[in-house]
Amino acid sequence: MDKFIADVHFGHFGVIEFDDRPFSSVEEMDDAMIKLWNENVYYDDNVWIVGDFCYHSAEPPEWYLSKLRGVKHLIVGNHDISLLKNKKALGYFEDVKQSIVLNLNGQMVHICHFPMAEWNGMYHGWWHMYGHLHNSNNEAQQFMLRKERALNISACVLRYTPRDFNSVIQRNKEWRGSLVGMHDVAEIK
Repeated sequence: MDKFIADVHFGHFGVIEFDDRPFSSVEEMDDAMIKLWNENVYYDDNVWIVGDFCYHSAEPPEWYLSKLRGVKHLIVGNHDISLLKNKKALGYFEDVKQSIVLNLNGQMVHICHFPMAEWNGMYHGWWHMYGHLHNSNNEAQQFMLRKERALNISACVLRYTPRDFNSVIQRNKEWRGSLVGMHDVAEIK
């Protein structure tokens, strides 16, 4: 089964405050996310890590990768520069790409770390999965919230665990619903 997650930021203390994550320390966050990952990912699941795997971590990327189940694929994010220079860490990935198009049970999905205003197949019913924005309330997020088939797969949106396509859609509906009244979104579909 294919599962997806972006912006995990293993080892990154600053993301706890940035995302308002429910953890008091990096160690608590890392332990919780590793546990959630392994409870929800089987060894033969394809896990699409859509950018920003770890950042400013005390442990090297391969330390985290060795603890996580699944066949790992990396879609490169802006905070993956040091990971891309680490041959040991890269050995844990089946492949490394800037973006990819997948057919998920007949649903075409364009996946990229960065949100796109228009993506391949957008006018033909294709979906778009992205990260990078986390759960911020900025102009880009406001724009993406108006795109019905755009799915934010940042870890904070997915509750810190990789999810399958249908779960990503459901979690995005819940997340968008929670934003009503909190953000100045005129219309959230």
